[in-house]
Amino acid sequence: MAKKQKAPVVVAELGRPETPAETAARKAVDSHNYRARKTVNNLVLSLLVSLALVVVIVLMVPRGTGGYSEHRVDVPKLAQEASPSAGRQLAAPAVPQAWKAKSAGLKQSDGVTLWQINYTTVDETTKTESYAAVVQAFTADGKPVTDDWIMGQLENQKPTGAETIGGIDWAVYDHTDRNPDESNMLFGLQGTWKGDTILVYGTDTPETLRVLASDVAASLNGSKE
Repeated sequence: MAKKQKAPVVVAELGRPETPAETAARKAVDSHNYRARKTVNNLVLSLLVSLALVVVIVLMVPRGTGGYSEHRVDVPKLAQEASPSAGRQLAAPAVPQAWKAKSAGLKQSDGVTLWQINYTTVDETTKTESYAAVVQAFTADGKPVTDDWIMGQLENQKPTGAETIGGIDWAVYDHTDRNPDESNMLFGLQGTWKGDTILVYGTDTPETLRVLASDVAASLNGSKE
């Protein structure tokens, strides 16, 4: 007995059976849509896996309790270790316990060797933090550091006066009207010690930076004031 051929299905949208060409076109569209959905699903799955991996890595990274805010270096020790390389005594001022020496070391800048200490200072009364720096600069041939180099370190500000602190004559750079959020040099002092250029500057008060300059002079002269 011959097998009955199935009658073509009437497509509601057309009101008649599909032609072979229409059937082929529909299947092509369905295939394309399936592949597109699969690609999107795979992309979403990949993103979720990546996110989960990042979370795991973050959770695995050890964290200190203080972080950089509590980081400090031992300035006297580093100064002692660096002095032979520098060929001279290096400044290591005594500062308040609350201050944090964030870095201290020798580096090169435009043919000048400098020993630089960077502090986060703390006002004991208000607990406000500021910035202070000590720089001891010299050249290999013993020639004085140029005025242009000094100006560059002091953010191209001009001297406004002169003072003697701790036995050192200092040029004063009083620019406390500058914005502390845009500058690291609101007040500075520039002096000379045995041919080395000494800079003390920062965003703390002029009184605090003058005391720091006195402590720098005392450390270089081997005494405590």
